[in-house]
Order: sequence, then C-alpha cells, then structure tokens
Amino acid sequence: MPNHALALAGVLAAVLLPAAPARSDTTAFVNVNVVPMHTETVLPAQTVIVIGGRIAEVGAAADVPVPDGATRIDGSDRYLMPGLAEMHAHVPPAGADSLERVLNLYVANGVTLARGMLGEPGHLVLRQQLQDGAVLGPRLLTSGPSFSGNSVSGPAQARDMVREQRAAGYDFLKIHPGLTAEEFEAIAAAAAEAGIPFAGHVPAAVGLRRALSLGIATVDHLDGYLQALVPATDGPPGGVAGADEGFFGLYLADAADTHRIDAIVAATRKAGTWNVPTQSLFVHWLSADSPDDMRAWPEMQYMPAATVDQWAAAKAATTGEPGYSVELVDRAIDLRRRIIKALHDADAGLLLGSDAPQVFNVPGFSIHRELAYMVDAGLTPYEALQAGTVAPARFFGKEAAWGTVEAGREADLVLLDANPLADISATREIRGVMVRGRWIPREEIAAMLAALAE
Repeated sequence: MPNHALALAGVLAAVLLPAAPARSDTTAFVNVNVVPMHTETVLPAQTVIVIGGRIAEVGAAADVPVPDGATRIDGSDRYLMPGLAEMHAHVPPAGADSLERVLNLYVANGVTLARGMLGEPGHLVLRQQLQDGAVLGPRLLTSGPSFSGNSVSGPAQARDMVREQRAAGYDFLKIHPGLTAEEFEAIAAAAAEAGIPFAGHVPAAVGLRRALSLGIATVDHLDGYLQALVPATDGPPGGVAGADEGFFGLYLADAADTHRIDAIVAATRKAGTWNVPTQSLFVHWLSADSPDDMRAWPEMQYMPAATVDQWAAAKAATTGEPGYSVELVDRAIDLRRRIIKALHDADAGLLLGSDAPQVFNVPGFSIHRELAYMVDAGLTPYEALQAGTVAPARFFGKEAAWGTVEAGREADLVLLDANPLADISATREIRGVMVRGRWIPREEIAAMLAALAE
C-alpha cells in the first residue's frame, strides 16, 4: 500500500465512520422465497444459512436445520435476492462530510456493490475497510483520479499516469472528456501493458468505434452512441462537423439513422465492451419535469438543500438552452431505449448504474429508478435485475463469489416484501439488507434514513 494511503488509514478508522457493531456469526433466513438470479425462477419455502459472512446452505425449509444460536429471520411471504450493484457510483473523498450519507443511502436501498468512478488515494484504504466491515457501506471497486483534458498533458505523461495508478492499486482507470486521440491511444496501450482496464467516457476526438477497437472496458452513459448513428462527415468521428452535440448527443437525435444501430451494437459485442447506460441521469437532467416537481420526490429529503438547489439550477440551465425542445428530448430518450434493448438482445453486456449522486439522482434511490427505465426499454424485470447482480459478477470475473443466492457466495443480500420478477418496483419494498453477513433490518434502515432527513 502506498505511503499516502497508509497515512490515511488511521484517520479513516478513527474519525470517518464508526466500526460496525458486533454481529452474530450465523444467520438463518427461514421459510423464505429465494430469487437466486442464476435462473429466472423463485424457489419457495427455503432456508438460507449464512455463517461468517458467506452463504453456507440453501435448501427446502423442511430439510435444512437452523443451527443453535443462529439469528433467525422470518422469511414467510418474503423474497431474498442478491444485493444490487451501482456500477457508476461517485463516492465522496475520504474525510468528506458527505461520505457517510452516501454510503448509508446506498446500503438503505440494497446497493451492496459500488464501482467508484472518480477515485482518490483515500479510497484505497476505504475499499479495504468496507470489505472488512469496519465501515458500513457497499463493496467498493474504484478508479483513480480521472484522465481528462485537464489532467493529461500529452501521451508520455498519460502513460506515466497509467503506470502510477496501476502501481497504487486502483482497480481500473477512469476516462473523462477532453483527451486527444493520441493521448487516448497512449492510455489504451499502457493499460494493456500494465494489465488494468480503462472505462468511462468516449472523448470526442476519439469516437465510439475507435474506443471500442482500443479495448475500452465499459462505455458509460451510452456516450458516443447517438453520435455513431449520424452518417459520417468530415467532422468529429461519427459526429456532425461544427455542431454542438449537446448532452450526450442530444442535439443529434433528429439526425440519427436508426438503421445504424445494429452495426454499432455488433461492433460493441465484438469488442467485448460493456455498457452502463445511466438512463436515469439522461432522463432526470433533460426531461420536461419541472425542478420544483422533482424537488418533491420523497428521496430528496435525504440530500442537503444546497445540493438539491444546485441540481435544480443545472437542469434549468440545460432545459433553457436555445436548441432544447421536449420533442427532441423524447426522440433522444426513445433512441437510447432502442440502443439499450439492442445491446441486450445482442448479448453485448449491460451493467446497472445511475451516476449517483448526480442531478436528481439520490444514491441508492436512483438505482430503483434505473431498473424501471431498463424495463421501459423492453427488458423484463429479470433481465434488468441481471444487470445489477450476475452481470457485475461476470464483468469482474467474480461469478463464484457474488451475484447469486447460492452456497459459497458472499452474503450480500436484500430481503423484499414482494416478488421483483413479477414487478420491478418490488425492489423498493425492502424488509432488510445484509452486507457481507451483517444484517440491517427495516427498523435500523428507517432510523438511518430519519437521521439523514434531519
């Protein structure tokens, strides 16, 4: 561990958040309906035994004895599924006043895995503390500080930055806009040599097809896809010469050729690149919904008023641009739905992520909205849930550790009051959350949220 990370360890342990309270080593979910997620089914009347943070046994309630001394949780008429992933999370810096709020909001909503998309040295310590249960929050996989037009000053410096972040121990590299084609290519080559993935935005100077060919691990926000649907010109790759493309290509929606969707989806699948659509970010930022109406959403009570004010101002600024129209936004949203469905149908990997906290995306709550938007795009509830459970496990090569309710998997679980395969809104009806074996019942979640609302 680098010296700067070691120096932060004591601060994080002693000041940031309290250690998790002592917990029983063994928990039994008794007579519960299991949504295992390795197949589209519900296993009725099961008992699930968790020992030491890992699922030890899953079987018919009549056949699985509850160990003496185990904490018993009545699962009658309830549904147990894997915890959800937020694959485009923004985790505040270590020591930030907002860190505990964000982590608690994730957990309260059943998010047990977060891919941090803008990391910093303190996250290397926090990552281990979250894994160990010393800090309450989702499992964290984190990038380092992002590669952008502001942080990169040429191909040589970009290569050095890749090597430094690989040596520091970050899980992947985050790409932001503003890179030149030469800088992006240098990052891709150095990342391949160092054995570390890179992910995020598609710089305008690079274009989607080139980013795919260079091995970008995930494209986030469907960045570059609307541009790729516009017939080629002498302008930016896949774009319109001299045009203001708008927020993730909004102003290109009327020029997009839907006949080009299949080809760019096929290129995505061939490249092995996954997508994190963050449809909720696009809809919430650009929709015709008034900021005042959105302020009244129940989850806004858990964010500071100043933050909500900033979100409202950002939305008002975007929807007040001269080229903005509700019809154009509706067209862009429909195009994005079609791309999401085409990516799914082609088995080009989809991952659940909402970009939270971000404009009207409250951590945790926005994941449930994202699930609904994926269903709106034509996925079944099971297919949408795959993007937040088994798919992240597959993406990270952790199929044997996470993402399903099976013996041997780590105990990141959510207990629901209704069947999420029948209605995706059931993911909001949380009875309790288990984070690496620590059980957090509804009452504790309610108290946590009440404290944040104050």
